[in-house]
Amino acid sequence: MLSTIAAATGRILISEPFMLDPNFKRSVVLLTEYADTGAVGFILNHPGEYILGDVLPDTAYSEIPVYTGGPVGENTLHFIHNCPDKIDGGIEVCEGIYWGGNFETVKQLISTYQLDSSEIKFFTGYSGWEIGQLEDELRDNAWIVSDKFTIENIFAANEQTIWREAIINLGQRYAHIANFPENPELN
Repeated sequence: MLSTIAAATGRILISEPFMLDPNFKRSVVLLTEYADTGAVGFILNHPGEYILGDVLPDTAYSEIPVYTGGPVGENTLHFIHNCPDKIDGGIEVCEGIYWGGNFETVKQLISTYQLDSSEIKFFTGYSGWEIGQLEDELRDNAWIVSDKFTIENIFAANEQTIWREAIINLGQRYAHIANFPENPELN
């Protein structure tokens, strides 16, 4: 199992269709760090209850949505972006996608309308796994690990289709899962 995620940073984790944990129901998580000490990622498709202006009231352009990155550190703000030419200091987690960077630059770019939601995604909290926890969840088939995604999928405005598209991108073997009802008892 470890070989499946040995180079996991920059891959996505797709929750199985009937995951019981409400924090991760039909989730797509971008894994931004995988190390001997554990793993960190952000849920790409769970919109939060805030927009950027709610968490950064001094920012002029405040309509950018803020997503729930996960149940850990919910009072923290994180971001990923696809514009290293505008934001320096980010860590490249996969080709064309960066985690963090110069936050003062980000605020300035947003305030002057030089950055929008197709280039940056904000999160309150993050998804975290202790040593061995993610491997256990993979053995239990709670997640599917994939590197089949596009930057457009990650920064998609319609978060309700991100999980479905991630499943379809896995190929014909998994495509039927995309049509499973959220609650099989209602079928």
